[in-house]
Order: sequence, then structure tokens, then C-alpha cells
Amino acid sequence: MESRMEVGFVGLGRMGQLMARHLLEHRGDSRLTVLERTPGRLAELAEAGATVVATSREVAEASELVVVMVPAIADIRAALEGPDGLLAGVRRPLLLVVSSTTAPQDVRDLQADLAGHEPPVTVVDAPVSGGVEGAKAATLSIMVGGPDAAAAAVVEILAPAGRAVHLGPLGAGQVAKACNQLIVAAQIVAVAEASLLAEKAGLDVGKLLDLLGGGYAASRVLEVKGPKLVAHDHSPDGPAKFMIKDLSAARDEAAASGLRLVTGPVLLDAFTSLTEAGLGDQDTTVVQEWIAQQSPATMTPGR
Repeated sequence: MESRMEVGFVGLGRMGQLMARHLLEHRGDSRLTVLERTPGRLAELAEAGATVVATSREVAEASELVVVMVPAIADIRAALEGPDGLLAGVRRPLLLVVSSTTAPQDVRDLQADLAGHEPPVTVVDAPVSGGVEGAKAATLSIMVGGPDAAAAAVVEILAPAGRAVHLGPLGAGQVAKACNQLIVAAQIVAVAEASLLAEKAGLDVGKLLDLLGGGYAASRVLEVKGPKLVAHDHSPDGPAKFMIKDLSAARDEAAASGLRLVTGPVLLDAFTSLTEAGLGDQDTTVVQEWIAQQSPATMTPGR
């Protein structure tokens, strides 16, 4: 039954568009309704059969499940409210799938605020990891939190975009994403430091990182971000400033659990500082440049 649900998608940035395309390819006779705010941006989805509308309200009117993938919880709430918002268009029970990355408490609070809405709106969190590469290849890790029946429907609907797994109650997906970002941030900083250490010592950094990829240092971060670090290429795939929100969510969830993190505060400080230095709009690999800027000018390659 879930596979025949009418589905909507709000928030079609680089990853959202790719996810929507995978969902559309598996929709069969069922409809995918998408919101267009920039004329012509969704031409490819429209040509593939998506129904393009002008307001969030129209998305909700046509849908039983709506995926929202916008930058922050404030953007989600903005999409819900007003005469053209999602809530104004709810005509039957709706599953609201939050694929944005937020604090776990944000989605719990959102569900509490929607508790009295009629028809009912059930929030399920389903943030993703894997970047644009994973969205393109339909290999995203999709972390789902929510009530069993609602989460099962979301797992099935989002499966064409990657591996969707139900991890627990509402908020579990965002906790999982916070865990993911804690690991990713630590790896990016470590590889950036290693690249600079090797470069200053006169090593061929490309050969080194390729060699390390065959040992215990191997990781998806090393594989994808390594070449960018070799080239000192910080063109954005994912802006570094977004790590502040992600690592703050990890900090807050740890505090609520009575857990004292070791690496979390250090990583949060690093990404906050580089953003304050004007580097936050560049890729997370820009931490390499920021570390170099903190280093003594007397350091020279091949001492």
C-alpha cells in the first residue's frame, strides 16, 4: 500500500533534485508532486513526469507523504505556515518526512506543535548522508526515526534513493545524523592535518593518501575528500558552516544524555572559528586552509 502513496517533495537543491528523480523513476502510476520556486529549475523532473506546482499548499493537497529537505528547522516551519503553506493544504492524514538535518529535539517539538492538527500530521525524521555523490548514485544512508507504521512507509518510499533504515522513535534519525557528522568532521580534520603534515615534510601527498587508503586509515571521507585536499580545492560540495549546526546538535544531545564528548567540542570550535574567519561557505575541506593559517609562517616544506 505504501508504494502507491501520493508523494510530494519540497526543497529541491542539489541533493533533493537527485533524490526526487530516483523516487520518480520508481513511482509507477503514482504521482510525485514537486514545488518550483525558481522558474525552469525543475524542467528535467517535469519532463520525467513530476507534477510541478507553485506553492507548498498545493504539494500537501496532492500528497499523503511529503518529504521536506530545506536547510534548517526555521525553513521547515516557514514552509508549513501561512495560506500557501503545507498545513493549509492538508486534506487527509499526512506523513511529514523531515530529511533536513536538524537537532533531534527540533523534530520532537515540531510533532508536539502539530499534535492537535486535523487531519493529523505525523512527523518522521529521515536525514541522509552520502553527499551529492551518494544522491546521484542512489546510495545514500537514510536514517529514519518515528512510529513503527509511519517509519515503515517512509523506509519503503525512500528506498530508491539509498539504504533507508528505521533506527528508533522520532528524533532517532537526527541523533544518527549527529553521530555521522561527528565522525565525518573528525575524519575531515584528521585527513586535512595529515595532508599538511606530509606536504610540509616534502612527501607526495597524493601518493600518501592513496597508500593510506589501503590500510586502517581508509574511509569514504579519505576517498572522496582526499583528492580535494591534495589539490587544495575547497569548492563547495557541502558548505563547512553547516557543520556548526550538526556538531551543535551532537553537543546538545550529549548534554541531554549526561555524556561528556572528547572530540565534539574541539571540532565545533574549529568549524565555528573558520566560519568566523570567512571560510564557512567553502567546502568542509577548507579546514585545511584554516589550519595552515593558524600555523607559524616559518614552517617550510621538506625541512
